Amino acid sequence: MHAPVHPRIGSRQVFAIAGPAMVANLTTPLIGVVSTTAIGRLDDAALLGGVAIASVIFDCLFWLFGFLRMSTLAFTAQALGAGDTREPTAILARGFIVAGLIGAALIALQLPLAAVLFDLMGGSEGVTRAAKTYFKIRIWSSPFALANYVILGWLIGQARANSALLLQVVINLVNMAATILLVLIYDTGIAGAAIAALLSEAVGFALGVIVCRHYADSGFAVPYGTLLDREKLLRMLAVNSDILIRTAALIAAFLFFTAKGAQAGDVTLAANSVLNNFLLVSAFFLDGLANAAQQLCGRTLGARDPKGFADSTRLVLLWGLGFAVVVAVLFALFGPALIDFMTASDDVRRTAREFLPFVVLAPIPGVFAFGFDGIYIGATWAREMRNLMLASLAIFLGTWWALQSFGNAALWSALMASYVSRGGLQAARYPAQFRATFAKR
Repeated sequence: MHAPVHPRIGSRQVFAIAGPAMVANLTTPLIGVVSTTAIGRLDDAALLGGVAIASVIFDCLFWLFGFLRMSTLAFTAQALGAGDTREPTAILARGFIVAGLIGAALIALQLPLAAVLFDLMGGSEGVTRAAKTYFKIRIWSSPFALANYVILGWLIGQARANSALLLQVVINLVNMAATILLVLIYDTGIAGAAIAALLSEAVGFALGVIVCRHYADSGFAVPYGTLLDREKLLRMLAVNSDILIRTAALIAAFLFFTAKGAQAGDVTLAANSVLNNFLLVSAFFLDGLANAAQQLCGRTLGARDPKGFADSTRLVLLWGLGFAVVVAVLFALFGPALIDFMTASDDVRRTAREFLPFVVLAPIPGVFAFGFDGIYIGATWAREMRNLMLASLAIFLGTWWALQSFGNAALWSALMASYVSRGGLQAARYPAQFRATFAKR
């Protein structure tokens, strides 16, 4: 029997996790900037297009398996709160096994995967050829990339957010340095960009294992009975499956939004791409707070501390709302100037300004969408989150269908509806989930 550890819950604890996560999020886009710039300097549009298509494929592919980070974080935080010092190491080992199996499967299935994915993405012959070159190399990074999800989740679950930040920054810096070296100095072209991504994930994994070993109780020694505990394996499988379905629904909405924007013409597609950068900025901050919600809610649930759980929920949502209001005001004040900075096309500028109000409003409902995602993940209310996300996807598609005669405005209205429904449905369900969870003995 383990003695629960009741953590102190306050704004300091929230930002001890959210702050490093926000900084890590802000460093990630630099990879895309460096890769695009390096390939762009080769003066070959097909290579640049190939990197763009392949990067989208890997973003979605790895995003689909984000449950490795989320569930590892939640289970680790719950074990920490419960005072169980041995279970976190077993959680890490189970995560590595799942990441390795999925990574090996992706490598083994790379040929049929490439055939299906590149057929769906379209693109000219030159772009597709370049993208396939990138894909065939970077796919070998899958086990490392997925294992890094496990490591990041485990470190944040242990409230070691600064270590997680260090690891993420190292991965990003190695990627950028290797891209510059291989592409611009050694002139390896698009293959060099893919090798840089592979190398950065491998270095990140090696460093991550060293860091985790430092924090793990009794090194990495885990009894087989603990590692292969049937009840915990089945629970991990159930939670991971539910989060996988939920993530697939999110990706479906993202791809639908992108595809419909593309069908509306080049100007609309470009304007939506510009405005999506605003959404990414707000997401950096909101996702950082969602990380805090995952750790603190998981930890207080493990400690059987309903007051701490409720306090964590309240603080994350209040701080999130504060950030959202500030971001919304900044978007309203400086949005037009930022649009002008990002594009020189008068048509794109005009269209982006027309739909800027949607982006200004988005952070407000986004607080509840991201915040409750974090709360539900930390509490491993995965089945409920899955069901509510599917309902939100249906509302997104239904809103677009009802308003499609309004063109791009229908798309943005549908996106706002998905934000509102995603957060609103989870908020409505929260009291019942809270009572049911803490009524259990």
